[in-house]
Amino acid sequence: MEIDLALVADAATIDGSGKLNILGVFDRIDAQGFPARHGRISLVLRFTGDLKDAGRHHMRISLKAPSGEEVLGMEGALQLGPGPVGEGMLIPHVINFDGVVFPAPGRYAFDVVIDGEHAVAVPLNVGSLRGPPAQA
Repeated sequence: MEIDLALVADAATIDGSGKLNILGVFDRIDAQGFPARHGRISLVLRFTGDLKDAGRHHMRISLKAPSGEEVLGMEGALQLGPGPVGEGMLIPHVINFDGVVFPAPGRYAFDVVIDGEHAVAVPLNVGSLRGPPAQA
């Protein structure tokens, strides 16, 4: 099993037919000061695989700060079912994070681990809107 699409967006949904709808893809957030709270981040992942990948998998997602410290984490089971006969699996997944607090500016990353193996890191740069000090 692999992840062939991994990004962050303002919002994302999966409709009844399995179509993925994504709004506002980004890789940078700017804040006035720190700690900074961001309203919503949608982490979008699309899993691909074949029949041997069907079944239950353990997934862990963590948001790592520039220091390597975990800002937030979650884990759970992912149940993958086979697609039509002769076709592989293509499974979109959206995880919404509300009110994420970034303690300081820098390069963060959502790390995704499947069955104990690192699958993907989705970078997110967090910057400061404060400019340099005014010249006297």
